[in-house]
Amino acid sequence: MYRDKKVVVVMPAYNAAKTLRRTYAEVREQQVADTIILVDDGSQDETVRVAAQLEGVQVHVHEQNKGYGANQKTCYRLALEAGADIVIMIHPDYQYTPKLIPAMAAIIASGLHPCVLGSRILGGYALEGGMPLWKYLSNRALTLAENLLLGAKLSEYHTGYRAFSREILLRLDLADNSDDFVFDNQMLAQILWHGFTIAEISCPTNYFPEASSINLRRSVSYGLGCLRTALLFRLARAGLLRPRLFRPVGTTAPTRSREVGVGQPR
Repeated sequence: MYRDKKVVVVMPAYNAAKTLRRTYAEVREQQVADTIILVDDGSQDETVRVAAQLEGVQVHVHEQNKGYGANQKTCYRLALEAGADIVIMIHPDYQYTPKLIPAMAAIIASGLHPCVLGSRILGGYALEGGMPLWKYLSNRALTLAENLLLGAKLSEYHTGYRAFSREILLRLDLADNSDDFVFDNQMLAQILWHGFTIAEISCPTNYFPEASSINLRRSVSYGLGCLRTALLFRLARAGLLRPRLFRPVGTTAPTRSREVGVGQPR
């Protein structure tokens, strides 16, 4: 518990056997998480076996790979079913340090902001941590375009280190979002659409062979998906379109997903 709030840490995992123990140990060191949930998305290594050996970790397995977005949908559904007040997502590949978990939980528990992002850009950690230059430049260009279209001022939209209040996860209907990487971006756009504020904290990051990363082809596809999402947001805000991603402000998620906010895995 943190200030009487139940904190659930979720880990969307894929082939994370080599880094999972280190990530788990550091999460435990923070003494904030009441529950740790790992969702394995059809890993081809020993991620599930390693996770099963870690004390207190609830392991859920997708027998087939469904995609990063589908993995997160399961993570959030299980976290809400576990009674989470605060949900913190961290990748088990140790690219992001779990040492920021207490700070992220504090921001939400204090009522300052219902969403917190661990930004690799704030503080200049991205290149220092080994982010390839082409990824850094594309991150900056894409973020600039998104800020213009979404009317926000975030330092980046592409971090995999995020914390959410229960209220946000119950308000958003994520079931229709992509099952692929662009899910991350769609979710942030929906949060802004509903008028929630987003905080950012500076986050060191580490790029090394075992850390997960998408290739150039998938990065291009992701970037185009982000721009499409931002453009849909702008058109919906102008009243020119009514895409499923951006339901009228003030409405709740459809009945089929209202109990857990994120629907059922597809």
